[in-house]
Amino acid sequence: MNPDLDGSVESEVGELRARVRRIEEALLRRGIALEAPAAPSATAAGPAPAVGQTPPARPVAAEQTAAPRPSMTQPVAPEPTPAQRPMFVSAATETAKDERSLESRIGAQWFNRIGILAVLIAAAWFLKLAIDNHWIGPLGRVLNGLIAGAGLIAWSERFRGGGYAAFSYSLKAVGSGILYLSLWAAFSLYSLLPAGAAFAAMILVTAFNGFMAWVQDAELLALYAIVGGLSTPVLISTGENHEVALFSYLLLLDVAVLVLVALRPWSRLLFAAFVGTVILVLGWWSGYYTDAQFARTAFFLGCFFLIFAFAPRLVRLKQEDGAAIQGWDALALALLPVANAALGFIGFYELFDRPDTQWAGPWLAVLFAAFYLLLLWLPAQGRLRAAPIFLDSLHLSAAVVFLTIAIPLKTHGRWLTIGWLAEGAALMWVAARVKSGLLRALALACLALGVVALLTVNPTASTAPIFNQRFGTYCVAIAVFAWTAWVAAGAHTHQDPEHAQGWPGIAAGAALAVNALILLAVSLEIESFWAVRHWAGDYRALELHRMYAQFSYSAWFMLFGAILLAAGFLRRSAFLRWQALVLLAVSVAKVFLVDMSELSQGYRILSFLGLGALLLGVSFVYQRDWLNLRGAKADDGQHGPSA
Repeated sequence: MNPDLDGSVESEVGELRARVRRIEEALLRRGIALEAPAAPSATAAGPAPAVGQTPPARPVAAEQTAAPRPSMTQPVAPEPTPAQRPMFVSAATETAKDERSLESRIGAQWFNRIGILAVLIAAAWFLKLAIDNHWIGPLGRVLNGLIAGAGLIAWSERFRGGGYAAFSYSLKAVGSGILYLSLWAAFSLYSLLPAGAAFAAMILVTAFNGFMAWVQDAELLALYAIVGGLSTPVLISTGENHEVALFSYLLLLDVAVLVLVALRPWSRLLFAAFVGTVILVLGWWSGYYTDAQFARTAFFLGCFFLIFAFAPRLVRLKQEDGAAIQGWDALALALLPVANAALGFIGFYELFDRPDTQWAGPWLAVLFAAFYLLLLWLPAQGRLRAAPIFLDSLHLSAAVVFLTIAIPLKTHGRWLTIGWLAEGAALMWVAARVKSGLLRALALACLALGVVALLTVNPTASTAPIFNQRFGTYCVAIAVFAWTAWVAAGAHTHQDPEHAQGWPGIAAGAALAVNALILLAVSLEIESFWAVRHWAGDYRALELHRMYAQFSYSAWFMLFGAILLAAGFLRRSAFLRWQALVLLAVSVAKVFLVDMSELSQGYRILSFLGLGALLLGVSFVYQRDWLNLRGAKADDGQHGPSA
């Protein structure tokens, strides 16, 4: 071969390769990728190298075209998500999966459970047939029941190991029920076991279920154990009074529940234990309690009360810290404390409701109030969990309620009114100091009770006007509401805006109550003054009494209205002036509607003359506009309600 020819061909091929490389690089810069050939051919790559000759270098552009790179103008599409995949493929696949899972559930679960139920029914019918035909004696019946119950419990472990935990627990419950009934039959029906042995055997069954629940972390199994344990005293009952044994057993069971709920988030166990304990205690009380059992009954009742009083503060919640509390946890922290407090107080009150201990009722309420106040000071470190705010609120509410109950149990008449009013005033002061909306609401409730008692249960006035018990009680009420208005006004002024809400309304309401009580108290004294006069049955004298009373009412309304109006002008308080205007309007209505028909001509003249002079004076003051009411209406808004 001509060497000159070979050199020229190789140079031309090299030049062609350089051109192709430049073209490919230019295309790549514009975002256009070329597909690389599957294998280089002789025409594209040049002639095959001779033996011993070094093969020519492969162009870089050819390697880059084999795996095109993304560019700014032509982005590479991302991998499709499951929701973006073809719908017909995934839908068909999911349909096939659903069909297979439904078939699996029918064949592996439903038929299995129906078969178990059929076997149990067949076994029960066989046992009934054997008993009816006397094939099996009492001992054999009990042994068969014990073996069947134990077998079901052992068999349930296979299902738990296979992932069917709920079904396994159900089988354990059925097996435990058969064991309980077999032991009951051995004791009650056939007298094969004494009461103590049957009781001990049932305790062992309960303890075994509790142990399995603890090991397997199964709340449902623990609930079955509690139900079985509470059923044990009923199953072995002989109709005799065994108070110490019954209540000691319930105490042990409740303490075990308390330990479980403190270590596991199983709050609904509390309700099972509480309801069962209440039912058993009430059942025993209605049939066996006597005054001779007072001391030990009070001891056991106190133990039950303390267990369920501390339980809500010890319960381990399922929710994480800061999460909303729901379900059984919310009931354990809200409903259970209320029910326990109410039933505990009722139980102790019934214990002390005897002729020689009736004095203890009010002090019992005070003791309960002190206990719930002490609960608020329990530490939240260590084993005790930090109780939610509403649990502390419940304890505080319980303390106030028991103090409120203690007042009518200890006092009567005007002292009942004074007690509730004093309690409301004290709570209002504490609410302002600690910035508690709950205490403020409880204080308002106590004040409302005091007002109701003031209007209903106070004694009538004596022959001496003003200086009597009723007027003195009204004076106490007036002082309490004046104190409340002062406390509320101070709280509104000195507290931050978040906690100051609501106090202006309380201050205004208390000030209005002060004026209303003053008006009512003097009106009642006017009525009593004329009522106690002795008229010796003279009809004319009775008419004069009615006339004098009506004239006195009109004079008092006008006088008090004038006093309120003057105070409103002096203190620049629109709140007081509006009260005065309303009272004057009532006075006008009374003079025109009542006095014209009830009063004699002389007193009628005096009544209208006094009203006219008062109204003209008020009109003159407003026309002079001493407070510049026409030019500034915000003046009254800058001054809060004042007494």
